[in-house]
Amino acid sequence: MARLAAIMMACGFVSMAGCGGEGRAPEEGPGETSLLEAIAGPPLAAEERVPGPSYEIARMVPGAEVEVSRRPGGPVAFTLTDQTEFGSQRNFWVAKRQGGWLGVPLADLANGELGWIRYEAEALQLLQTPYAIWADISEQRLRLRYGKRILEDFGVGTGGPGSPTPPGAYAVTDGIAGSATRRYYGCCVLALTGHQPNLPPDWIGGDRIAIHGTPDGAGGGTSAGCVRASDREMVSLFARIPLGAPVFITP
Repeated sequence: MARLAAIMMACGFVSMAGCGGEGRAPEEGPGETSLLEAIAGPPLAAEERVPGPSYEIARMVPGAEVEVSRRPGGPVAFTLTDQTEFGSQRNFWVAKRQGGWLGVPLADLANGELGWIRYEAEALQLLQTPYAIWADISEQRLRLRYGKRILEDFGVGTGGPGSPTPPGAYAVTDGIAGSATRRYYGCCVLALTGHQPNLPPDWIGGDRIAIHGTPDGAGGGTSAGCVRASDREMVSLFARIPLGAPVFITP
């Protein structure tokens, strides 16, 4: 529960009974894995090619450490191990490149800021994924894209008037599922690198944002900043998206 408490971020506390009987694993499709396999992240193909955009992922080698700078070639700001605070294997979305440096969104930094990591084959494995999540706040819709294809398109809930979901480009850091998540997050949670800068005055949790489930309807601006989907939709999303994949939240 200590780990889960750290992700009681900007999601809003609601009464949930669990995943419910309607949640089901999706049918087989391109790149899909089971829900349990997705907790560690679906496998990525180093040379996968599908029509449309593809995104570079840097996966840390087990046991490795990387030094993070705030600009390419700058002094070391901090060091990261191969696992996140929630115990996932650490994967970075490479949003920019400059020479041998990789610019990556990190939960350790502010929204919109990139950490810069020097590429070293001993510490990082470079992969490609065609998966990306696009969430539109004004439309209250989430779309899972696989290159040019839209695999999922469903309604979501986002932050309320006083704590709107912050737009930006983020990455998935962790997939969390199990009985410990159900009270507040339904079937499962995709934790993101982003932060909520406008928390409610009486908020006692952290400021990380996430995409998470609820056994009830997900519509309406009812969270403190997270994106909420129904458990039925969330199970399918959770079973497809790899750790490190980009998440674009638009106004």
